[in-house]
Amino acid sequence: MDITLKKLNLDNGEEMAYREREGGEKLLVLVHGNMTSSKHWDLLMESLPEKYKVYAPDLRGFGASSYKNEINSLHDFAKDLKNFFDKLNLKDFVLMGWSTGGGVALDFAADNHEYVKKLILMESVGTKGYPIFKKDENGKPIPGELLSTKEEIANDPIQVLPVLNAYENKDKDTMKMIWNNTIYTDNQPEPEKYDEYLEDMFTQRNLVDVDYALAHFNISNEHNGLEKGNKKAEKIKAPTLVLYGENDKVVTEQMAKDINNDIGDNATLKYLKNCGHSPLIDDLEQLKTMVINFIEE
Repeated sequence: MDITLKKLNLDNGEEMAYREREGGEKLLVLVHGNMTSSKHWDLLMESLPEKYKVYAPDLRGFGASSYKNEINSLHDFAKDLKNFFDKLNLKDFVLMGWSTGGGVALDFAADNHEYVKKLILMESVGTKGYPIFKKDENGKPIPGELLSTKEEIANDPIQVLPVLNAYENKDKDTMKMIWNNTIYTDNQPEPEKYDEYLEDMFTQRNLVDVDYALAHFNISNEHNGLEKGNKKAEKIKAPTLVLYGENDKVVTEQMAKDINNDIGDNATLKYLKNCGHSPLIDDLEQLKTMVINFIEE
């Protein structure tokens, strides 16, 4: 199936790139996570049945999209998506988000019931966001002590600075080591494909802003240590599939359970066996089967 990279201009002056795969009348939109772009959906996009028409946008500051105005919240990304969908006249689609993209999809689905037919959240950030803890002299997180400002986050020696330095130096070896230790923990892409993904990672221009947005994201009905919850998760009406890889080292099982509980009866939590943070690489067939079964049921 042919996948075409296209671009369109949003009303806020940003240029949004997106990959489009021709297909039938069933619409599927894929929202990527942090440190990636729509490029990282390629294996799934290529393997889905022809009846699915698939769109995968590059969020602002990722891939081939522009980054003229910095984001401060996942809601900023969600507003970009709304404008993107309106420009293409897209409605009544299945929305699937991976990791940070799951948070963006959650926020969008809460505000735009008429757009989202079903919601799929793969290894998604939780409804209370993704905290970044202060570190002790041994580099270990200090429970209860959260980094709050962009300056603090940018100087985090464990989670953020190594990635920023790898970006600045286009250091593939360090980036590969980070991904092998956190994301590609069970399996790795084929060498040529891995190199394509690494090249794509270096297109990100907003790492600190996204980490800040994740830390402050809270659509639950509880306080997350930085922000009071805005209870938006309760507004999600679309049937929701929460997918959690049992070996995930990036997001916790509790985050998946929080999503499931905060959305309520509309949500179903299912586990991906022998998968980490990237089921796309760990077990594409298992992931595809679960996604298709949910869409078709």
